[in-house]
Amino acid sequence: MRIACIVLAAAVIPLWAQGTKLQGTLDKLAEKADESVVVTLDKSMLRLTSRFIDEAEQAEVKKVMAGLDSIYVRSLEFAREGEYSAADVEAVRGQLQKPGWSRIVGVRSQRSGRDADVYFKDTGNGQLGGIVVIATEPKELTIVEINGTLDPAHLVDLGGEFGIPRLTAHWIKRDQQ
Repeated sequence: MRIACIVLAAAVIPLWAQGTKLQGTLDKLAEKADESVVVTLDKSMLRLTSRFIDEAEQAEVKKVMAGLDSIYVRSLEFAREGEYSAADVEAVRGQLQKPGWSRIVGVRSQRSGRDADVYFKDTGNGQLGGIVVIATEPKELTIVEINGTLDPAHLVDLGGEFGIPRLTAHWIKRDQQ
């Protein structure tokens, strides 16, 4: 799951991005981790990375990037289970209990110990103000934070790109049966 989140974040880095900065607890946990991946892109770095995007995709990417401020990724891998606790993850989730933030996806697996949450920040004007993804496994913790203004319609446009499934009415109907 950690690798999937990192790949997703890396694929989306030129497309998205300041707000909650979920760093406090994560810095302490990073000291315990065997492996740590940190990606920090502020607005100026996002502009710089946009220059490396394929010309055919630049127009769409510029639309998506126009309101973005930053992208932060923290991915920690530990040698043994139990080196981070549920309380550590709850401390991060607690920062997303602020007004405007809503958890739109929550997945818990007692069998595998894998959990995932997706939070959106509603700006109140039909735009998203941020996205946070928290993915946990018994020995891994990954958090992706994208800050800035994003039109939700652009999320649908990402379907079929970067390994993100395309959502169609046919696909949705099949899952509802």
